[in-house]
Amino acid sequence: MFCSGCGREIEKGQGFCPQCGRVAAPLTPPVVPAPGFEYELDRYASKVRVLGILWLVWAGLSILLGLAGIHFLHAFFSGDFGPWAQNQHMFPNWFGSALVHFAILMVMLRAIVCAIAGWGLLERTQWGRIMAIIAAVISLLKIPFGTALGVATLVILLGYRNSTLYDSL
Repeated sequence: MFCSGCGREIEKGQGFCPQCGRVAAPLTPPVVPAPGFEYELDRYASKVRVLGILWLVWAGLSILLGLAGIHFLHAFFSGDFGPWAQNQHMFPNWFGSALVHFAILMVMLRAIVCAIAGWGLLERTQWGRIMAIIAAVISLLKIPFGTALGVATLVILLGYRNSTLYDSL
């Protein structure tokens, strides 16, 4: 045992320090407070904010990459594809046009769902969490970035603990 005043070693059973006269008390290391609920809530809020920003960025990238792919698809089916234009007779004329329109619709729907999910997460609304989970499931097949974002979203937003933290935001 050591004196809490001067640090001198005190024999066991001695009631005071012979050097400084302080009452002998065992030194205990300071107790570091455990992170409370506020700390955990702040950490979770920053994760949700980053997730919302990532969903908005993913929505923009989906539109850009989707439109580039649609342009490629349109060139393939219209015969403006260069030396590979011999394949234009494999499909009826209406098929290429219908496929391009369907692709445009799907790209826009996915981008809108991702943008709404990002906005909802940034605003911390209950429907934003639901839209983000839907967007995550939709984006799981968009390897590699959509899959990574979808898995991260499901890990951060699903579960009882995460649901309780999100509701507390």
